[in-house]
Amino acid sequence: MAREKILIIDFGSQYNQLIARKVRELNVFCEILPPDFPVESIDPAEIKGIILSGGPASVYSKAAPRCDERIFSLGIPIMGICYGMQLMSKMLGGDVAKSHQREYGRAPLTVTDHKLLFKDVPKASVSWMSHGDKVRRMPKGFIRIARSPNTSIAAFADFKRNFFGVQFHPEVAHTQAGKTIIRNFVRLVCRCRGDWSMKSFINETVADIRAAAGPDRVILGLSGGVDSSVAAVLINKAIGRRLVCIFVDNGLLRKDEGKAVKELFQKHFKLNLHCIDASKEFLNNLSGVIEPEKKRKIIGRTFIKVFDREAKSIGRVKYLAQGTLYPDLIESRSVFGGPSATIKTHHNVGGLPKKMNLKLIEPLKYLFKDEVRKVGRELDMPPDVLGRHPFPGPGLAVRILGEVTKERCDILREVDDRFISTLKRENLYDKIWQAFAVLLPVKSVGVMGDERTYENVVAIRAVTSVDGMTADWARIPYDILGKISNRIINEVKGVNRVAYDISSKPPSTIEWE
Repeated sequence: MAREKILIIDFGSQYNQLIARKVRELNVFCEILPPDFPVESIDPAEIKGIILSGGPASVYSKAAPRCDERIFSLGIPIMGICYGMQLMSKMLGGDVAKSHQREYGRAPLTVTDHKLLFKDVPKASVSWMSHGDKVRRMPKGFIRIARSPNTSIAAFADFKRNFFGVQFHPEVAHTQAGKTIIRNFVRLVCRCRGDWSMKSFINETVADIRAAAGPDRVILGLSGGVDSSVAAVLINKAIGRRLVCIFVDNGLLRKDEGKAVKELFQKHFKLNLHCIDASKEFLNNLSGVIEPEKKRKIIGRTFIKVFDREAKSIGRVKYLAQGTLYPDLIESRSVFGGPSATIKTHHNVGGLPKKMNLKLIEPLKYLFKDEVRKVGRELDMPPDVLGRHPFPGPGLAVRILGEVTKERCDILREVDDRFISTLKRENLYDKIWQAFAVLLPVKSVGVMGDERTYENVVAIRAVTSVDGMTADWARIPYDILGKISNRIINEVKGVNRVAYDISSKPPSTIEWE
């Protein structure tokens, strides 16, 4: 039986990942594709529905993104959201025009037809609008199924072909009946069984890894973080000792991290683990470097050299495994078929395969972080491993603003240790998505023991999030912030001032570099 799937065509909406998450919460797999994906690749036995996302463009603009019109002839249910609704209207013969009054934020929604998409949706509710255009005339065969004060056609439907469009965003929490609407499309309209789970994912992935690797060996860079750890245990389940895990101490790790990784994966999980101390090589290569992207690229190139040397010592290896996640791919390349900006280069999406002439195995590349943790639980991995906060591939190098040196790494290691251990002691660590410290390239005047000091300033950062795509700063109680600050200043030599970062993502990123 083919695995059922919903396709999300990406027209540049900031909410695309929210759509994907809402679909997956219904135990249905989905994938985000650019508008120019090959329609001939669609298997109707597998693809149960298509969602056209929102986007910032206007359909009447010359540069407006379009999808292949053949998707409307496949006999597959389609739902357009915001721009997706407008594009569907225009491509099927309707008319779209600029609104006399733009509509952003909360808007009353009145449902005029409760069949299928709006089943169990109240007649009156609140929706979240974000548009400057609207459908003025519907294509032939469509009827209006909802309206708002500023948009007479807030939703439409062609019940014969199972085509639907909504001008608002059902994927955001502000739309009161949003979950119901998406569930209705996936379950009632697309008739998805909803049998995709982390257990089924593991079974399918193990089979895929065995088929891909065959009798050959696979190497994996194991950092000890959630992503690489789950990837390692999952691949080990598939091919056992033919997986060779390589742990590289790059001198940019947290306090005692190398020791903990060896203890856990060699002794507890019995993985085939090779440990390499390349800290001097990394730090020498980073000497004098300040620019963040240059740091990342140097670390990536050094990683390649270290891996290449170790791979040659291991012998014949054909495959490189990585713990790449879906947000890594989304942020590192344009899913949108146009000039979307790269936010930052993710270390584990870099040039390793091309440089090393190895084929990639990325078993987690279509999963979000919380889904990876669910996979880990299914694999009986320890909660303290699965609950670890995200840690960037370049390590402390992107948490040290300015030049990276051993002395500055040592200071930041101690600061980070006091911060994280206090959060754990106060039972806050598991309530926070990510927490870390940043060493700033400035010093400040202080007083210690009646003497003037001129020492380092650190910032501490803690955020709450679901998948890291958006995040809000964590409201740590003042008294606990005071304890953290006191421990850092009193126990870490070289620091005399602590600041707390209260910016959210967007507009800021979670990491500082």
